[in-house]
Amino acid sequence: MADLLEVRDLSLQFGGITALQDVGVAIAEGETLAVIGPNGSGKTSLFNCVTGIYRPTSGAIRLRGESILGLSPDEVTRRGIARTFQNLRLFHNMTVLDNIMVGRHLHFRKNFAAVLLRLRGEEIRHRRRCEEIIEFLNLEVVRKTRVADCSYGLQKRVEIGRALATEPRLLLLDEPVSGLNQEEKDEFAYWIHEIRGRFAITVLLVEHDLRIASRLATRMVALDHGVKIAEGSPAEVQRHPDVIKAYLGE
Repeated sequence: MADLLEVRDLSLQFGGITALQDVGVAIAEGETLAVIGPNGSGKTSLFNCVTGIYRPTSGAIRLRGESILGLSPDEVTRRGIARTFQNLRLFHNMTVLDNIMVGRHLHFRKNFAAVLLRLRGEEIRHRRRCEEIIEFLNLEVVRKTRVADCSYGLQKRVEIGRALATEPRLLLLDEPVSGLNQEEKDEFAYWIHEIRGRFAITVLLVEHDLRIASRLATRMVALDHGVKIAEGSPAEVQRHPDVIKAYLGE
């Protein structure tokens, strides 16, 4: 199975602080890979490098064999990578539908004359796609509700819906179940599993809840202080002595 994303020898420094050091990660088409590690281990920094928010100090990032280093976040999204954030970045005064429609902006025609001539058709086509996502995520009841008036769990689902609206090949989920109770976590794990099957999307996720990560991931990578300390099946990684040490201490 060919690698969809390859990260090789990735390092990231902020002044005298090393956030990542020679990190290598590869994820195959259709796989779900979980990146775990204690706070400050470099998990979100890795995501930020892949999505163009941070420019690595050194190393390579390739999507389907082509370098995406130096691309802006919107260019990375155009290549087929979408993400969610640990701290939600939604438009709280906009409706659920309008928030998901934001994810379609990359697919609108760029030719101004075409926009003028086909605006209604364009809007209908993109709205139809968003309505399909809303139906899939069971958001119909709140589709016209302001996001600010939705529960935190629903807001999490809206952010995933917006990411899906970009039609990604690779979906990066940054702590998707953080802040949820156990029932909500189990429900959210269900949605992630369904997304993989329905949209044929490869998933790379950062997660602190090892039970949920083990349930979703086919493989795990563990980071500690910016260094990869283990890789393998969820059971192998969680039994690794360096992982136990990173989480529990000596």
